[in-house]
Order: sequence, then C-alpha cells, then structure tokens
Amino acid sequence: MAQDSAKKREIVSAFARNPKDTGSTEVQVALLSDRIKSLTEHLKVNKKDHSSRLGLRKLVSQRKGLLTYIRRKDFKRYVSLIEKLGLKDRG
Repeated sequence: MAQDSAKKREIVSAFARNPKDTGSTEVQVALLSDRIKSLTEHLKVNKKDHSSRLGLRKLVSQRKGLLTYIRRKDFKRYVSLIEKLGLKDRG
C-alpha cells in the first residue's frame, strides 16, 4: 500500500515550487491525493477492509485541511492546484 519512491519523486517534481521543495502544501496535497486514489481502488476490491476505510477517511480529512489552508493563504495557487489534480472546488 505504500507509495514507491520513484512515484513519490515524480509527484514531488511535478508539484514542487522549486527544485529542492519536498514539503510545500502543494506537494503534500498531491501525495495525499495519490494515496487516496490508491486506497479507493483497494477498497473497491476489498469492501470489508474497515481499517483501510478509516485510514482513507483520515487522509481525506488531512487533505481537506491543507486545501483549506492554501485556499485561505493564496487563492490563485489553490485554483491551479485543484485544476492540476482534477479535484472539485468545494466552495
């Protein structure tokens, strides 16, 4: 279930604000979105895996908090981020 390092590097390089950036809000949201997508696929197959479902809910909540933060701080970065990730604007 863990992300492999090559995929992580690819995501970090795609969303980093500068070459040494590994922890900006955009990178964190992108990594969480990838984990959420993989967990969602896992739960489609394993419907009774309740511990993974709980983990998914925690990840979604964490991503929501980060998106709220970036929306409040810099709306233009927020809009470009949700467009890149294909997420809906929650309003």
